[in-house]
Amino acid sequence: MSIAANLEKIYATLPPNVKLVAVSKFKPVNDILEAYNAGQKVFGENRVQELTDKQPQLPADIEWHMIGHLQTNKVKYITTFAHMIHGVDSFKLLKEIDKQAAKSARVQNCLLQVHIAQEETKFGFDEAEIEQMLNSSDFANMKNITICGLMGMATLTDNTNQIRNEFKGLKQLHDRLKSRYFSTYPEFKELSIGMSGDYLIAIEEGSTMVRVGSAIFGSR
Repeated sequence: MSIAANLEKIYATLPPNVKLVAVSKFKPVNDILEAYNAGQKVFGENRVQELTDKQPQLPADIEWHMIGHLQTNKVKYITTFAHMIHGVDSFKLLKEIDKQAAKSARVQNCLLQVHIAQEETKFGFDEAEIEQMLNSSDFANMKNITICGLMGMATLTDNTNQIRNEFKGLKQLHDRLKSRYFSTYPEFKELSIGMSGDYLIAIEEGSTMVRVGSAIFGSR
């Protein structure tokens, strides 16, 4: 099936409130253009180098999302144009994003990455770390970031109950943080969970953003 046909199939499964982030990592510019011409305007990359290489070669109205682990020394390359940074997994990183966004006179949209998987390799905050950060004066003084919600990656497993429970737990944390810290912030509404293999479960558990790559572009 073509990229356009794959997209059409996925669009048919998405409720109106769920945004599709087409994960274009390792995919050539032509493939991204094919998806763009089929109506897809939101793309996610997980490497800064690849993102900064592709961005100038593609239409200016593409909404770019940085979805991978982001090192503090790479932040300055993407805060000039990235629409959303998904993987904010430490306070140190958030401070750097705020600093670099200020230099471009931008307010950078961010999602806090929460560690929900059982694998040790996944990055992210736990609930106590998020609360400690949100209660700090350093956080209160940040002017160039907007926290738009949470992001998480489920354990790589065939156990759908486990995946569902991990997503459910993150949605509950999202709701707690919303009521405690962000009740007057309409921007705090996103829950970025779900990839090619589990996005339908994620949508059932409250996802507002799914990150789908191989189901659109084919396996690499």
